[in-house]
Amino acid sequence: MCGNQSACTGSINDGEQRMHMAFNQLLRGAQLAFCVLTLLVFTIAGLSSARAELRFDVFPGYDGTVREAAWFPITCEIFNDGPPIRGIIEVTPANYGKGQTQRVPVELPTGTLKRIVIPAFMPNRYPTPWDVRLMDERGRVVKDALGVQAQRAVGWETKIIGSLPRAASGVVSLRSIKRNQPDMQPASTRFQPTMLPDNPLLLESLDAIYLNSEAVANLRSSQANALIAWMNAGGHLIVAIEQVADVSGSPWLKNILPVEPKDIVAVARHDELSRWVRDGTIVTNLVSEDFSVTYPPGVTGPVKQKKKIKSQNLPQVADVQEAFSDVGKDTAFDAAEIRVVTGVLRDGKAVVSVGELPLIVTGNRGLGRVTALMFSPEREPFKSWKDLPTFWTKMLDVPMELFTSNNYYPGFGSGADGIFGAMLDSRQVHKLPVGWLLVLLVVYLVVIGPFDRLWLKKINRPMLTWITFPCYVLFFSGLIYFIGYRLRAGESELNELHVVDVLRNGDRAEFRGRSYMSIYSPSNAKYPMQSALKFATLRGEYLASHNGQTSDKTELVHTGDNFRADVYVPVWTSQLCLSDWWTSGELPLTASIETKANGWSVTVENQSGKAIAAARLVIGKLIYDLGAFSPGQKKTIELQQSDGNSTETFVRNLAGEYQEVLRQRQYAFGSSGGGHIDDLPMASMAASLLGEVAEVHGGMNFPASPGLDLSASVKHGGALLLAWSPDSSPVPAINQFKTKRTASNTLWRVPVEIKNSKCKISNKTQKALLRCGSFVPHF
Repeated sequence: MCGNQSACTGSINDGEQRMHMAFNQLLRGAQLAFCVLTLLVFTIAGLSSARAELRFDVFPGYDGTVREAAWFPITCEIFNDGPPIRGIIEVTPANYGKGQTQRVPVELPTGTLKRIVIPAFMPNRYPTPWDVRLMDERGRVVKDALGVQAQRAVGWETKIIGSLPRAASGVVSLRSIKRNQPDMQPASTRFQPTMLPDNPLLLESLDAIYLNSEAVANLRSSQANALIAWMNAGGHLIVAIEQVADVSGSPWLKNILPVEPKDIVAVARHDELSRWVRDGTIVTNLVSEDFSVTYPPGVTGPVKQKKKIKSQNLPQVADVQEAFSDVGKDTAFDAAEIRVVTGVLRDGKAVVSVGELPLIVTGNRGLGRVTALMFSPEREPFKSWKDLPTFWTKMLDVPMELFTSNNYYPGFGSGADGIFGAMLDSRQVHKLPVGWLLVLLVVYLVVIGPFDRLWLKKINRPMLTWITFPCYVLFFSGLIYFIGYRLRAGESELNELHVVDVLRNGDRAEFRGRSYMSIYSPSNAKYPMQSALKFATLRGEYLASHNGQTSDKTELVHTGDNFRADVYVPVWTSQLCLSDWWTSGELPLTASIETKANGWSVTVENQSGKAIAAARLVIGKLIYDLGAFSPGQKKTIELQQSDGNSTETFVRNLAGEYQEVLRQRQYAFGSSGGGHIDDLPMASMAASLLGEVAEVHGGMNFPASPGLDLSASVKHGGALLLAWSPDSSPVPAINQFKTKRTASNTLWRVPVEIKNSKCKISNKTQKALLRCGSFVPHF
């Protein structure tokens, strides 16, 4: 025991203090350890989060450029360094709340970088925003890119050239047009070799592609195949030969070139090239007829050519304008030595030559062309050439009117899809004449107004209006429904029209098809479709005059390079949609043409197994009726030049009628037969040559997707066989539903080579001279 109380108390207090101090030190140590552990956990989590990166980049268009009424790629680059993701990419238009919804299944294991290309259709000539979302299996958004849009959009009629140069500085540059309107300015885009689509449908926005032979080695075989398919379907492939070894080391390029390169020589004098570039003469305002002449590549000396025209008794020239009158002489370029590749012409024609040495050689390939530049425009002195933008402008075949007039504007009108809609829309749908509609409206107003008031006043029951008025409304609502039912109700119906380009590939053919389908629905319903073709996709009707607005509510899932879809069709309406596709098959038709004195000898064989009810042949500016062909029939027809009809007149006469039909088709009321085209063979053939209208009409035209109009292919020296096969389909049906009524027809479009075409033929119908040889003049 402690004898001193205070001493004992002090001792106890000291012990307690020491215990509290020890406890506090222990607590502070625990707190410190907890803080360190927490900091370590957050650091590890942060490092793990940094490693688990998900990058989602979206690039619409070709180097930021898109084209109206055409397919373009939306490229998604996804880098996933986190947990595996299995889901979909969804693409929807961001404006108006309408349009097609596209989905692409995607799997993203940890540590993967994927580039996914999604076909999208451009509905107007102005930049359109798109919402692109990456979603997981549960539909939750993982990453998104909202409101993305291309940097530039151009009109359907505007020319676009893509570039695959050897260096970034070799991108094609073009002249500016006279009119200050960005959507009409010809566009140039550059491709990285890795970004070039291997789906030919996604190249069809491009009128031409410049390919430097040195860049060929960087292309995959699938990209090379896409280039060849695009060219055969109507594209213009321009190849600059850098070295002879570039061609000899690439079998696919060697096979398609119109010249076989041998050696490289130096050329000191090359004035012919400069003269060809500066020659941009347009002859306009002709006295006796309203048409224009644009001299094609290869014609030099406008004064000399004008004398030729006069000597051939053509209409007198009232006005001559020089599109490139501002181009001066580049003395430095003319004095410089250039390196030119020599070679042997195979099936090509020299456009520009220095003496006997060709500088530019071109040849037809299917519906398209390939041109070989026997020099490199990316090397000196071409690289510093002042006229290089003018050179590329002429190579792109930009209309000369764009450089001489502010009033030249062919870009507006009713969409060409409407022509096919007028052919395929169900005839079960009838319209209420406007006169009867006005009568019904007048009767309704009379009944709910004067009649109701006078009748109730006569029976002295004015308060009954609270009962009679709703009764009138219900009665007329039922009457309107009954009238609508009688006019529009019918059985489910599917009408198809396949427009198929037959592109020969040895003993077989590559088919570029456009399947127009009109679905009539007796109720609000979704109709499933699926395609397993090599390349295929689906879109709604292109409504040029509606500024991008559409009623298309299709839900489409891409399955590789093809699709499955659900097409929504409102009750009692016909909905038009279009499937663009590529596939291979047996040749359905073969044709050959040999030039004779004052005409041609044409041999056609029908190998399709189906009857050809009507066939026409287009040569230059003439069109001939070849009649019908039974299955397996082969016949030779001798055509006289004087017996042909003008293609321009053939198309123009029908075009005026179709403009009115398309206007009536947009009206909900009108005559019962309004908005319909009944002669399907004639209309589908005319729709294949709509370019003939654009040349002569300064008013309304027919905006169309690239490749529908084949008039340009004929102008470059080929011929075109159009064959109508009723009750036939070239590919398996893509509709996964049954309808009470069905119809399917096919228009075959076969490019035909003209053999031995060194002749002169007088065309009395047009009072013009058609030359079939090195080129076909544009009259």
